[in-house]
Amino acid sequence: QVQLVETGGGLVQAGGSLRLSCAASGHTFFGYVIGWFRQAPGKERSFVATITWNSGLAYYTDSVKGRFTISRDIAENTVYLQMNSLKPEDTAVYYCGAGSISGSQNPNRYNYWGQGTQVTVSS
Repeated sequence: QVQLVETGGGLVQAGGSLRLSCAASGHTFFGYVIGWFRQAPGKERSFVATITWNSGLAYYTDSVKGRFTISRDIAENTVYLQMNSLKPEDTAVYYCGAGSISGSQNPNRYNYWGQGTQVTVSS
């Protein structure tokens, strides 16, 4: 059982930055694929970015390319999502998930989830 904890959300003005963290409690991320997803009110959970822990290979949804960066800190056993040039449409609850299929954009392919962290971008 992998327990995930997201931190780093908050309220920021458009154009600002936030860094989200996803840490695993009592379990290494070795062998897993870690994805960031977001869910706005009334909408389905949608893919943002994913990274394969062992290789560092990353994928992004088109709307965040060039603005968001997913990375991992092996020593800290933590995955980060650096979000720059934030827009009001980035407002959502952000979730990290752990799965086993590299590059998967389907949330159903992720087996473990954190509780989510709210990101609000004001215009």
